[in-house]
Amino acid sequence: MTWRIEALPEVSDDFAHLDGSVRTRVAKAILKIAQNPLPDYEGGYGKPLGNKRTFDLVGLLKCKLRKDGIRIVYQVIREGETMRIVVIAARADDEVYRLAAQRREKYGY
Repeated sequence: MTWRIEALPEVSDDFAHLDGSVRTRVAKAILKIAQNPLPDYEGGYGKPLGNKRTFDLVGLLKCKLRKDGIRIVYQVIREGETMRIVVIAARADDEVYRLAAQRREKYGY
C-alpha cells in the first residue's frame, strides 16, 4: 500500500536545485519511502529525528541517500495515510535540519 505524498511548497525548489542524476534517485527514494514511511522501529524506512542540537524536530523522520549526501525530512500523518515532505537537502553543516525547523515553525505543525 502506498501512502499519499504531500510536500510543502518550498520542496519543489529543493528538488529543482538538485543535480539531474541526483533528482532521479531522490524521486525513486520518495516513491520507495511512500510504500512504508513509518519509523524504522515500526518496520518502516524513516529514522526518527529528535532534538538536533538547537532544533526541535520531534515528530519528523528522515531518510538518507548516503551516496549523494542528501536527506529527505518528512512527517507521517497517520490519519489519511499521508507522508508530508518538509525538506530535501544536503546535510552540510546541519543546513537540512535548520530548514526543517524553520519550515515547521512557518507552517505550524
